[in-house]
Amino acid sequence: MRKAVNGILVGLGFVFFAIGTVGIFLPILPTVKFYLIALVCFTKGSPRLRAWFMGTKLYKKHLESFVKGRGIKLKTKIAILVPVTLVIGFMIARMDILPMRIMLGVLLAVKHYIFWFRIKTLDAKAEEAPPPETTPETEEQGTKVD
Repeated sequence: MRKAVNGILVGLGFVFFAIGTVGIFLPILPTVKFYLIALVCFTKGSPRLRAWFMGTKLYKKHLESFVKGRGIKLKTKIAILVPVTLVIGFMIARMDILPMRIMLGVLLAVKHYIFWFRIKTLDAKAEEAPPPETTPETEEQGTKVD
């Protein structure tokens, strides 16, 4: 029974991974959310697939800093929000049903609120630069009393 559940979870992981990858090119699909779901499925289904997924360039580019709780770079936020805003704005403009227009407007407002105020924005330079290393010499110099 456990092998069947693991197999289903792995299969779902690949489905969500594929949908997330399509979301890179089709801005209406939320790439990060599908990759997070794929990560959960791989984690529960197979430790080996989890390790593989966390080693992919797609994971490192789109999820790694977010999963570690650090946030998302400004460039990535803009790259996500601009196409989504354009697509949803186009849908609002073309929609004839007022409740649907309102719902899409609220969806867009909530998405922008979450991205700008709830998810930390990382400094691109700080993300690329490794943290300064401390050596025994520098630690001694900082604690010496003259």
